[in-house]
Parts: sequence; C-alpha cells; structure tokens
Amino acid sequence: MPQFWEEWSEVQQTLVSRGLSILAVIVLALVARWLIHRAINSVVRTMTARHAGPENERPRSSSRGSRLFEQATGINHARHSQRVSTLGSLLRSVVTFVITLVTLLTIMAILGLPLGPLLASAGVGGIALGFGAQALVKDFLSGVFMIFEDQYGVGDVIDTGEATGTVEEVGLRVTRLRDANGVVWYIRNGEIIRIGNRSQGWSTATIDTSVSYAENAERVITLLREVGEQLAADPQWEDTLIEAPNVVGVESITGTTMTIRTIAKCVPNAHFGVQRELRERIKAALDAAGISPPPPLVGGTGTMGNP
Repeated sequence: MPQFWEEWSEVQQTLVSRGLSILAVIVLALVARWLIHRAINSVVRTMTARHAGPENERPRSSSRGSRLFEQATGINHARHSQRVSTLGSLLRSVVTFVITLVTLLTIMAILGLPLGPLLASAGVGGIALGFGAQALVKDFLSGVFMIFEDQYGVGDVIDTGEATGTVEEVGLRVTRLRDANGVVWYIRNGEIIRIGNRSQGWSTATIDTSVSYAENAERVITLLREVGEQLAADPQWEDTLIEAPNVVGVESITGTTMTIRTIAKCVPNAHFGVQRELRERIKAALDAAGISPPPPLVGGTGTMGNP
C-alpha cells in the first residue's frame, strides 16, 4: 500500500510538472504571437503614415499632370495603404501558423510522445501532399508576388488573357473580376501568365482627322491645336487630361484625303470619352472655318468624285 501511494505521488508530481511546462509553453507562445503581431501592425502603421506624411510636409505636385500621374500609376496614398495592409495580414497569418506548429511540437515533446516517427510520417505525407497540391502552392506564391509587386489592385481594369474586366477582389489564390457584360470571373493566380493593367500609367486618346487634300495642312494643324488647348483649359476636363492634346502632324495622304493625327494623354480608361469630345469639337471647328472634308466615293466603285 505505501508503494502505491509513492507511485501515485510520483505520477502527481509528473503531471504537475508537465502541466506547468505545457502551461508555460502556451503562455510564451501567446506572448510571442502578441508581440510579433504588434510589431507587424506597428510597421504597417509606420509605412502608411510615412507615405502619407503630414499634410504640410507631403510633397505637392508641381502640375496637374504630375498629380494625375501619381493617381494613375498607383503611387498615391490609398493604393499604397491597401498593399501594405494586405502584406501585413499575410505576415500575421504566417506568424500564427509557425508559432502554433512549434507550440504543438513542443507540447508533444513534453508529454513524451515520439516525434521521430511522427515527423517521418509528416515528411512522407508532406511530399505526397506537395505533389497533389502543386497547383495550390503555385496559386498562393503567385498571389503573394502579385500583391508584393503591386501588379494590380481592386478597381483596376486588367487583361489576364482569359478575361478582361474590373478587379473586385485580390486574394492569395484567386482573383475575382467583372467584365463589361457583368460576368464575374474567378481566375487562379497561378494560371495568369501575363497581365495587362489598363489602370496604371495613363491612356492615350488618338484622333485622326481627315480633310480634303486641297486644304492647307498648316492651317488645319493650327486649328486642331487651338481646339486641343480649349479642351485642356475646360474645367470639366481638367482632371481627365494629363497634358494638353498634341497634334503630331499629317499621318497619311491617300488619294484626295489628308489625315492629321492628334494624341491626348489622359487618366486611365478615359480615352474613349476624350476621343468623342475632341471629335465633336473638331467637327464644329472645321465647319466654322469652312474646311472641306474628303470628297465622297462615287457609286461605291472606289473612284473619287470631284473635290
């Protein structure tokens, strides 16, 4: 009987000792997770605040074009904050996973469970799972690099090759976008080979104006420049045009038709509206100046009528 109580006392001491050790490991893991998460949050806030800066210390753009360019290329505060927050969330998830895994292995070691066979089985299972989950890992890594490199963000219009539309959500595995017809596309990040981002940088509006070959080219070019300057000075288009439209000159001469090209640099995805507005203004200016259009085709045979 005394031997039983001695053995029971040893068991109690072992349980208490291991229990205290397990409790200490869990507490240390929670504290470590809290400290690392706090450090990550602090870094995220610092990077966000540093990019924004105090209003009186933030560098101001010297021109309207510079301001619009910063907005178009995604280097403004909102885009930067979005990317930093996403990376911070990813780092917190990775830290939580690593700390949880280390804590479980430590507790198993304290309980005296054999880790060798378990780790060997986990290694074999990991290899098998790795072969089966290659696509998942590829999607995940591609998503990380897409976010880190800021290839696109929510609200951007992109061309992935499979579909073209506006990005609604950027995940680590799947990107969701909606095309012009309202169809929602879910595209795995690992399957995206190329990306055309139509919302970074700027768009180019190209307008070709065809007039009669008999017209004076310099006169028409001067008129088109005046139309472009008027559009650039219009407050309604002030936040759309990055710079005043540029008349590059005579693009082509075909038969009795002379074509003069105008190029306007504008914010992303606004080039269609700029093209329509410029065509309307150019048409009105040509009519007011009495500039003749190209002669019409006669009878659809490809021959030109008299000017």
